[in-house]
Amino acid sequence: MTEDATGERLRRWRLVLGGDTADGTGHTLSGQDAAIDGALTALYGRDDNPTAGRERAGGLGASAPSVARWLGDIRTYFPTSVVQVMQRDAIDRLGLGTLLLEPEMLEAVEADVHLVGTLLSLTKAMPETTRETAREVVRKVVENLEKRLATRTRATLTGALDRGGRVRRPRHGDIDWNRTVAANLRHYLPEHGTVVPERLVGYGRASRAVKKEVVLCVDQSGSMASSVVYASVFGAVLASMRAVATRLVVFDTEVVDLTERLDDPVDVLFATRLGGGTDINRALAYCQSRITRPADTVVVLISDLYEGGIRDEMLKRVAAIKASGAQFVSLLALSDEGAPAYDREHAAALAALGAPAFACTPDLFPEVMAAAIEKRPLPTPDAGAAGPDSPR
Repeated sequence: MTEDATGERLRRWRLVLGGDTADGTGHTLSGQDAAIDGALTALYGRDDNPTAGRERAGGLGASAPSVARWLGDIRTYFPTSVVQVMQRDAIDRLGLGTLLLEPEMLEAVEADVHLVGTLLSLTKAMPETTRETAREVVRKVVENLEKRLATRTRATLTGALDRGGRVRRPRHGDIDWNRTVAANLRHYLPEHGTVVPERLVGYGRASRAVKKEVVLCVDQSGSMASSVVYASVFGAVLASMRAVATRLVVFDTEVVDLTERLDDPVDVLFATRLGGGTDINRALAYCQSRITRPADTVVVLISDLYEGGIRDEMLKRVAAIKASGAQFVSLLALSDEGAPAYDREHAAALAALGAPAFACTPDLFPEVMAAAIEKRPLPTPDAGAAGPDSPR
């Protein structure tokens, strides 16, 4: 190994190990490397007492200017994805959340879904001087999510709604020729080089009528912060589709219907209140009372299933919703993080009712909804499915 390669390797190990006396690198940092090391040390700290174990403690201090300076440093030295991770660690380890109540701090952070969740948890303590800045931060994240998710969601669900509207006696202008030919290949006449269709397959004429009703029932306990953000965005997207009547219900021990605010997901988010207990049965009872066309309704419960209400009643409620003809979907989370901690017993009980509970990423959600609309098996992730035989 060349001398330059050896030096680069020692440099990287020195940055990883943090400069403890026992790191074994003997490498000294200077310039930008020293600044990067300082930013990491401020957050993750170092243990200068070899007899105290490996417990580490950071040190951003309580000063807003010093934190703002640190936030600027990490945005200079690290890519956005790393900055977002470091910000989350600072909130968890160093109490950065309380400083987010200051407008100057909000302007300095890199906004993402997790930051929005933190801001929503602080809304009760947020002074008016900070609230408008917080709304702008949240709006920026929401708009980025809508750009990422809206087009594909509308296209996927429009296709599912159209397929659900196929008719067997279409007018000439509504014939789906590709599917008609495929359905009549056995009637091919080789001597004429053509297919004589015995039956026609097509689509009904476009209708302004509502074809499906979707009820999003979202747990707003503190552990579901990212799911609440994504559910609000998807709720707004679904509400923008003429053929889908969308209802958004959030709950803890109380139930709040936010359907009237769905034209602005930022308003939805600031109307939630993360934290508190959980009463799934009560929330499902409310949703059940709002179902008017069961055969055309999809109920989506987004919850980690830690029920603080009446467990048996909750399961009976799910069974009754399914028995009415409505589709029932149970998501343990709607986020990029995968399966969270959840109540395995309740998940297994739902699976036994034919409603497997699984974590769903935002990218998979349109496919899940399309499958529910068409009443076909849900695209349940193998690793995320939770049922009676699940090893997780």
